[in-house]
Amino acid sequence: MPLRPLMFGEILDGSFQTIRRNAKAMLGAALLAQALGTIVGAVFTAGAGSQGQSLGLWMESLTPTQMAGVGMGLAAAGILLGTVSVVISAVLQGVMVVPVARSVLNWRTGFKQMWSLSRSRIGSLLGLGLLLILATVAVVVVLVGGAVLLADAMGGMAALIIVPLFLGTMVAVLLLYIRLLVAPAAIVVEELGVLDGLRRSWQLTRHNWWRIFGITLVISLLLGIISQIVLVPITLASAGLSSVVAPHSGDDGQVALAVGVGIASIVVSALVGAVAYAFQTSVMGLLYMDLRMRKEGLDLALLRLLEAGGSESGVPGRGIAPTGHAGGTGTGSWPQSPYGPPPGAG
Repeated sequence: MPLRPLMFGEILDGSFQTIRRNAKAMLGAALLAQALGTIVGAVFTAGAGSQGQSLGLWMESLTPTQMAGVGMGLAAAGILLGTVSVVISAVLQGVMVVPVARSVLNWRTGFKQMWSLSRSRIGSLLGLGLLLILATVAVVVVLVGGAVLLADAMGGMAALIIVPLFLGTMVAVLLLYIRLLVAPAAIVVEELGVLDGLRRSWQLTRHNWWRIFGITLVISLLLGIISQIVLVPITLASAGLSSVVAPHSGDDGQVALAVGVGIASIVVSALVGAVAYAFQTSVMGLLYMDLRMRKEGLDLALLRLLEAGGSESGVPGRGIAPTGHAGGTGTGSWPQSPYGPPPGAG
């Protein structure tokens, strides 16, 4: 890909090329991100399909107190699963930036090499994931607690405050999400801690909020449409197959087929999700590199690295101090961004 600030089409093409040239690293890590949910879903589907009637009778025999206990247990399991998934996702987003950054210089990266080059930052990525979880819990507790207190004090009139409050919170979360989007990349490439990585992302995304939001939105819509195009025919085909092969509900053939089709659908969904996850992570990594090129002239430093015949064993951008004013806080030699003033404030 060109060593200069990237256009939208070049980011898309660069993401495809990164996955194609580093398939083992990118798709392998993406499959790890999908593995936990896939295994849990497959086990649940198999258990529910083979023991469906027994589970129904058992649920009917429970007292209200026992039902509440089962519900709390399922909720706790869901929270634990969500927590582990968020932490794994934060780690893998950072780790997968390594092949993305190396692909800028057309360097291939294997699965083992990807983990080797990011190993020192695993602790910081874990900390980032836990911090995101704590922040989410804090926001939910404050919102729900505030809504309950308002409803208790004001009754139905509380909706006039609660609805705008929830909408404002959603907008604030979106603003923060975009501003902190490249924090995992900064943590790994620049070898930063959790707070420094968040601060670095805040600096780099300054004056670029709308551009990053637009790219993220288009990518999300594109991947969502493609995923539905792939998954909807599979769902319809599985339903048609069930009605043809085992038309009498409740017999062993119907149960076995339903379990098989359910597990196959989960596996296919995981594969589609892995490709989408790899692509989104690649876009995030290229956005990070693009922001450094625009604000700090990273492309010029990488060109000098290529001309000097630098080793292909490292991570491009690592060890290269910022030379521009990322977010107006830099101390380097550029009086401003090497490609002119940034676009409209974001």
